[in-house]
Amino acid sequence: MQGFVFPGIDRPATGMKSVDREYPAHRSVSGARQSKCVMSPSNAGMVAETIERRNKHWFVRTKVASDLIIQVGDSSFHLHKLPMVMRSGHLNRLVFQRSDAERETSLKIHIDNLPGGTKVFELVVKFCYGWKVDLTAANIAQLYCAAHFLEMSDDFEQGNLISKTEAFLSFLIFSSWKDTFRILKSCESISSWANEFKITKQSAEAIAWKACTNVKAFGSSENDNAQCFNVLPNNAENLKFEDEADIWWFEDVSFLRIDHFIEVIQALKCKGMRADLVGSCIAHWTAKWLARITSGLERMTPKHMTHQLLRVTAECLIKVLPTEENSVTCNFILHLLKLGFMTKINSELLSMLERRIAFMLDQCRAPDLLVKNYGGKDSVHDVGLIVRVVVSYVSIVLSSPTPKMFAVGRLIDGYLTLVAKDENLTVNSFQSLVEALPKDARYCDDSLYRAIDMYLKAHPNLTEEERMSLCGSLEYHRLSQEAREHVMKNDRLPLKITTRFILLEQVNMTRSMTAIGSNYQRTKTQAIVGVNKGLGKGWMNAKKEINLMTKEVETMRVQLNDLQMCKLKLQNRLKRCII
Repeated sequence: MQGFVFPGIDRPATGMKSVDREYPAHRSVSGARQSKCVMSPSNAGMVAETIERRNKHWFVRTKVASDLIIQVGDSSFHLHKLPMVMRSGHLNRLVFQRSDAERETSLKIHIDNLPGGTKVFELVVKFCYGWKVDLTAANIAQLYCAAHFLEMSDDFEQGNLISKTEAFLSFLIFSSWKDTFRILKSCESISSWANEFKITKQSAEAIAWKACTNVKAFGSSENDNAQCFNVLPNNAENLKFEDEADIWWFEDVSFLRIDHFIEVIQALKCKGMRADLVGSCIAHWTAKWLARITSGLERMTPKHMTHQLLRVTAECLIKVLPTEENSVTCNFILHLLKLGFMTKINSELLSMLERRIAFMLDQCRAPDLLVKNYGGKDSVHDVGLIVRVVVSYVSIVLSSPTPKMFAVGRLIDGYLTLVAKDENLTVNSFQSLVEALPKDARYCDDSLYRAIDMYLKAHPNLTEEERMSLCGSLEYHRLSQEAREHVMKNDRLPLKITTRFILLEQVNMTRSMTAIGSNYQRTKTQAIVGVNKGLGKGWMNAKKEINLMTKEVETMRVQLNDLQMCKLKLQNRLKRCII
């Protein structure tokens, strides 16, 4: 490990302490060794002999008796005025605003809301008394904010705590990938201070810059775009990439808290990261976060706080989604929409998501619409969610059918076949989705009939009324001949539907035979005219042909009578069933 000379850090004498440099590594943050620095003040007004701790009390031993007690939280520090007020503007005011009589005796000062609390103030005390302080990625941000809180600037003492912590903080943020994440983690307890002093923003920008240094992440040319990864559209939790080098940073970013993650995403956008990479990063983070929620890793949070956290998180994720086409998958947006309904997020955000999915429907596949329910008695997949999206789509496309609408019709029929076998799927839910699209959104109802038949097969205990209501959307003229024949033989369908199709088939056959009879009659007339005009040479052949056609017409009339009798029998049977 090479040494790195960093000016202004650790000057116990005239030399400068070297700081270990650690380069960014494309691997997980957890378990890696932290960068470390030893810091001491350039000039100590009073050096402590020992610093002792007894329960929640700290005692600094010097040749002079203690004349200052500082209460931080439920802990007290028995200190001296001189080393503390000469470095801290905040403590200087608190001490010297007291009367002369009070200053001559031992003072007790309460400090509330100090960033980092007792542990950080202990480091401040060591620094003020000339002791060496170990700086790490885990404490540097809190110590830097505490230094600002206590106003420990160079105006009071050259090489004061603000300047030294700022130097090491900047060094870590811009030199070490893993330490930047540790810094963000340490900022979770001091969010307002970290935001005020731009620690969060600078850390996010550093992460974005390092992620974007991978050339393949920019993709401004066709060659770069060819290296783009593919996200499986049917499941937002499973990400597959052509080039893992593009997404080496996904895993580390997925452990950030939502506010820090949003900062990173905004920084990535500003740096020009490809929209599809940004969208997939958001999907990856969401999948990891939901896995932690559902697996119970965050059970320490009260239930009402968990619900509020879910709602705020969902709203933040929706607002930060990239708007570019194909930057996020339809399946992921559907999962966000479901999360939004569960947590009752802003209605405008819900409408925005519904419209965005609606515009993507014509490019989706049926598996893309599968979003699971998690209730024990609920259907496996959330069909109601798809109904809302389809209704939104129809409200947008109110004009005459377009090729895109026919594509959506095929999509919904395909989705219906996927969910039809679910035993917990109610008739109302299934029928609502069938009726959500207008009838003219389909070229043909064969796929719809197939889905309905699958549903009836999986739900044999439906009442006759439920089956009749479900099959009411089937129309004879919108089915192929093969499908019609299947309907007339299908005992799962209501008898009334089967009878109706048989009667319509008879009517269709009657019309066909009537047309054929007319053609035969015209042929007969044409033959007689030909005989009369001829010289008589072929009149015997024409007569035979006419007799043959007459017999065929008679045969067809007999078949038609048989069909009429069959019709009467079916009608009588239907009446008995109804009675």
